Amino acid sequence: MQSFAKLLFIFGLLALASASPTKIQKRGVYKVERVRNPNFTGRNGPRALLKTLRKYRMPIPAGVANAAQQQNEMITKRQNRRKGKGHKNQGGAAASNGQATASAANGTGLVTNTPEANDVEYLSPVNIGGQTLNLDFDSGSSDLWVFNTQLSNAATQGHTVFDPTQSKTFQLMQGASFQISYGDGSGAAGNVGTDTVDIGGATVTGQAVELATAVSRSFVEDTNNNGLLGLAFSQLNTVQPAPQKTFFDNVKSSLAEPLFTADLRAQAAGAYEFGAIDTSKFTGAMTWVPVNTTDGFWQFTSEQFAIDGGQPQTSTAGAQAIADTGTTLLLADPAVAQAYYAQVDGAVDDQQQGGFTFPCNAQLPDLQLDVGGNMATVKGTDINFAQVDDQTCFGGLQATPAGLQVYGDIFFKSNFVAFNGGNNSLGFAQHV
Repeated sequence: MQSFAKLLFIFGLLALASASPTKIQKRGVYKVERVRNPNFTGRNGPRALLKTLRKYRMPIPAGVANAAQQQNEMITKRQNRRKGKGHKNQGGAAASNGQATASAANGTGLVTNTPEANDVEYLSPVNIGGQTLNLDFDSGSSDLWVFNTQLSNAATQGHTVFDPTQSKTFQLMQGASFQISYGDGSGAAGNVGTDTVDIGGATVTGQAVELATAVSRSFVEDTNNNGLLGLAFSQLNTVQPAPQKTFFDNVKSSLAEPLFTADLRAQAAGAYEFGAIDTSKFTGAMTWVPVNTTDGFWQFTSEQFAIDGGQPQTSTAGAQAIADTGTTLLLADPAVAQAYYAQVDGAVDDQQQGGFTFPCNAQLPDLQLDVGGNMATVKGTDINFAQVDDQTCFGGLQATPAGLQVYGDIFFKSNFVAFNGGNNSLGFAQHV
């Protein structure tokens, strides 16, 4: 009888053990706060439009480039009046002292057009091999490249640069190179290595890090921006002979959830978070839509719109859009822009300014945009992008001259957005 009781006791222990949960390795949630770029010179609407058009190789309407230059001169004059002195130009070409061959003989690397620098308003700190640099996060590209000690003193003056010789984990990738161009005609080229990259505690060992040996002047002059971190899909990566995975693609398997979020608010630094969705940052339920990754972007259908909650209208059947944290404006189907500004008193499509402008005291209605079959709202206050003069403002909503619509920071200011790499979907909800 005692042996039977012992047997029951043993079976009871085994049953208890089998009912206990198995040990699950905790996965991470990591947050990186953006910081304001102290070198930010102010918003230039035509320049922001020109940058986006070039980034996606769209036709450039006559007058946009001239308008960008004229507006930049006005911004500089306003700054000089405030400072009481002239604008100091660093100058200096971005010539290479390093091992890779520059793509152009003029010492500036890739630049053929050099709009004014310092138009990136917010940056994010990234730790590479134990060294921290402020980078621009861009969900419309897929390269992680940095200023580094291979560049000349003229190119790196005022920058925080990555020194591969001071990293215990850096390894050069023999024979690998990269070359990338951005929307304003700027770009970078150089060689490639791997190192440990830490963003807010999310860490990847052996991450491809592209070391610029040639950069365009606009990057040189923006001394607080020390490179870019691409968050689009890895197929857009420009490393040759073999494209490399993005930081997000490498880190997502170690996250609590395989996603990152962009909490980019108006007049605030905001943050990127990897691995979780902070529900305190938005109201209501988050809407999820599938994305089309064929071209490497966070792309979705967007063929309808409404103004101030009115009746939905169709712009172009089958129209596509992408979510791009690296673009400042919101470029929508021409039918959207025309219908919207028709509801704004005094708004005109001003070719001398390169796009739609309106009186700065105009009341701007909200705009609803189709995101994969669901409507997202962009607040009218977020569409007032930049001053042109004392009475006139440049719209954050502009018409795309090509088929692709680009939903940049104007969209993100109104919406909390999640990028899910686990099931290739995009989530959005209104900011609190």
